[in-house]
Amino acid sequence: MKRDVRILLLGEAQVGKTSLILSLVGEEFPEEVPARAEEITIPADVTPEKVPTHIVDYSETEQTVEELQGEIDKIRTKWIPLVNGNTKRGPRVPIILVGNKSDLRPGGSMEAVLPIMSQFPEIETCVECSAKNLKNISELFYYAQKAVLHPTAPLYDPEAKQTSCFGHPLAPQALEDVKMVVSKNVAGGVRDDQLTLDGFLFLNTLFIQRGRHETTWTILRRFGYGDSLELTADYLCPPLRVPLGCSTELNHRGYQFVQRMFEKHDQDRDGALSPAELQSLFSVFPAAPWGPQLPNTVRTKAERLPLHGYLCQWTLVTYLDVRRALEHLGYLGYPTLCEPNSQAHAITVTREKRLDQEKGQTQRNVLLCKVVGAHGVGKSSFLRAFLGHSLGHQDAGEPSVYAIDTVQVNGQEKYLILCKVAADSLLTASADASCDVACLMFDGSDLRSFALCASVYKQHYMDGQTPCLFVCSKADLPGGVPLPGLSPAEFCRRHRLPAPTPFSCVSPVEPCVGIFTQLATMATFPHLVHGQLQATSFWLRVALGAMGAAVAAILSFSLYRVLVKSR
Repeated sequence: MKRDVRILLLGEAQVGKTSLILSLVGEEFPEEVPARAEEITIPADVTPEKVPTHIVDYSETEQTVEELQGEIDKIRTKWIPLVNGNTKRGPRVPIILVGNKSDLRPGGSMEAVLPIMSQFPEIETCVECSAKNLKNISELFYYAQKAVLHPTAPLYDPEAKQTSCFGHPLAPQALEDVKMVVSKNVAGGVRDDQLTLDGFLFLNTLFIQRGRHETTWTILRRFGYGDSLELTADYLCPPLRVPLGCSTELNHRGYQFVQRMFEKHDQDRDGALSPAELQSLFSVFPAAPWGPQLPNTVRTKAERLPLHGYLCQWTLVTYLDVRRALEHLGYLGYPTLCEPNSQAHAITVTREKRLDQEKGQTQRNVLLCKVVGAHGVGKSSFLRAFLGHSLGHQDAGEPSVYAIDTVQVNGQEKYLILCKVAADSLLTASADASCDVACLMFDGSDLRSFALCASVYKQHYMDGQTPCLFVCSKADLPGGVPLPGLSPAEFCRRHRLPAPTPFSCVSPVEPCVGIFTQLATMATFPHLVHGQLQATSFWLRVALGAMGAAVAAILSFSLYRVLVKSR
């Protein structure tokens, strides 16, 4: 709702604009009236709507035509076009018609005004008043204030006799007489002791027709709508602080809510959303938020989105762009359907990664793996294999940079996100190589692709804390010709990395998932890198060997003493 109201009085010379303002402020008719009154500010605590109100006068003798965007001549041909003539879309400025000097004319003038009010829906009402007799002066400015805070035009079309708010039914009304009124006037307006959509719309139409705009606006603003009948930025994106080094995940409240939305739109109860059911879910969005890459991002089945893939997609959006996730939850009504009433409470901000590294284990449930390699090494096939697709799988939808699925790590379910990245793009100075685990992929049949992976490792990961796994793709093909320098196996051994893991996805059956479990485990326990394990086991063997030699020496010396005594 607006935080203040600005009322501009427009009209021909000598109609009494300045007198109206001075009569309101001084509560008496002024003996001397200046050409134009100074801007008046009425404090919030003395106005009915509790907002500060500014009243601005207009004088032809003191203001230029340019300042008012043209000559002001008549209401129908000049006044209203001046105020709203350039407004083709969006909310129009509300207008109050004022008939001043009613003390000089017997009877009313409403008959002459009604045709104009019918022609221009932005005219909220007409008030007859007298600055001299102080008749309807305070009422005039109250109606003007109300027209700004609770305008009629966005809500109600007097010709179509319908609302244009939003299509969600209101919660059941507590008062039985309200339901009785709806039942008498609308067939099917009340069902199962609750208001239906038709009943809800009728009730708000009744509020509007009786001048209770504030009731309808209270409902709309409770549901996050602004004056233009669009969801406000504050509603869609509540404050959520994400410090550097932290990530964002849906928590149990978020997963419960999105699963409820899934179950609501799964009309045939088959555990998956058809394209039509998915479209129904997205009908409250300005545009469908999930594009044609979906079948190559999560696991789908016969053009249907199972619950597992649906939850994976929500997890991916929340991790990559938490602002979008908040907006999506807002469009689905999380702030009004859940407690606490902010979708920020559906998000968990994880602790900084450096703390995970200090503790030796991550608490994150969503892990990011960057799949880095040269063009043609098989990164896309690797992502498809993660979703259970073999090389012969027919692609559906558009290619995706990401693939997400769940992986078991020591009995715990983790979401693993694979993100394919061209190796040469990470060799620039501004490249972002941050992730929870890096998968450096090269073509085993063409070892020239290994050099790029080695360069990326040296530039970004050699001195860092990110675990890395070299993957030799196309392992079903004959090995490539060795090149000068270190072989992939020797390179990994020298840098105390796991030996290159062979991978192939030419099999018609689902590719092996072991490599993905390995990547997720390395991301979960980043301190247990292969080099440390190897070094630890080496010194452990040395220590055990030394201890064994010492024990043997002690036993030999003891046996020698026993033999000497026995002699």
